[in-house]
Amino acid sequence: MTTRIAIDQLSRVWPQKFMGKRLGAVLHPASVNVNLQHSLDVLRSHDGSLFKLAALFGPQHGIKGHTQDNMIEWEGYLDPELKIPVYSLYGTHREPTPEMLEQVEVLLVDLQDVGARYYTYIWTLLLSMKACEQQGIPVVVIDRPNPIGCHLVEGPVLDMEYQSFVGLHSIPVRHGKTIGQLAQQFKAERFPGVELHILEMENYHAHQWFDQTGLPWIMPSPNMPTLGTAIVYPGMCLFEATNVSEGRGTTRPFELFGAPFIDAEEMCAELNAEKLPGVYFRPNWFQPTFHKWGGEMCGGAQIHVLEREEYLPFKTAIRILRYLFHRYPQDFAWKEPPYEYEYDKMPIDILLGSGDYRALHIER
Repeated sequence: MTTRIAIDQLSRVWPQKFMGKRLGAVLHPASVNVNLQHSLDVLRSHDGSLFKLAALFGPQHGIKGHTQDNMIEWEGYLDPELKIPVYSLYGTHREPTPEMLEQVEVLLVDLQDVGARYYTYIWTLLLSMKACEQQGIPVVVIDRPNPIGCHLVEGPVLDMEYQSFVGLHSIPVRHGKTIGQLAQQFKAERFPGVELHILEMENYHAHQWFDQTGLPWIMPSPNMPTLGTAIVYPGMCLFEATNVSEGRGTTRPFELFGAPFIDAEEMCAELNAEKLPGVYFRPNWFQPTFHKWGGEMCGGAQIHVLEREEYLPFKTAIRILRYLFHRYPQDFAWKEPPYEYEYDKMPIDILLGSGDYRALHIER
């Protein structure tokens, strides 16, 4: 049976106590219902009956998904039809300010996460909960599936000394929770004073992958085109912290990786010989149209996940990085700061969420 999201039955599940309240909504491109209608259109259809739309908020990449890369900020504007403000939470501010919330009596968060600590939408949720606790504003979260399942957890837990906008709470890399479950964890462990309401899913099971829910896949961000991308992302996002292309500027971001200095055949033979679970590395050559090595021929690989229940994306990426670090000591390099609003610590360390993991598991 198809998983049912609360946005598909809003008139039935909307809390009675919030009827007629001034509503703020945090949305992005994957905020859609089962019929591919954007959540904003659904909210507009209930404007004046269930609530009064007062303000909109967008995370990284914007409500429309119009900004391509990390640390490309966008600024707010006035919605031309609704005549209400649209505030950017990925620009001057990443946390709603008291001024932004001045006309808001209840904040709705409807964001599709992909199951990895690095993905910034869950941190927009956390910061929104923080701001709402301070202002005494209730938060309503529309729960959505974890695309890569809630039954598998992997990677180190964040050391809070290495918190950043790719990690603001101590959770593992592959956290194994839905966004509603994360909201409950944030309330329990960080913001006990916030009034939190989770609009639950129906017909959803923790072991399900997104393609088993019956729901349509919508890119939650420009470089997350498919479920296959999300499956490899908990490991391959680490390549953002290197001079090796993570496939941005290709049609297979995070599934492709490479650089001009890599011998594709040699690398794939080495990695495949290790028989890492559930994965095969196919030699590949590509020219990114933009980003790292734009226009240059890169040798590398395409990651083929053969058995997703066995595949360990984080462990796999660590093994690739260890190979590249030792095989190409004169060419491979870690990216220097800044990265996701961290200007001092190394990007690889804030992604790993640790000050010693890199030395112990990659460089050693």
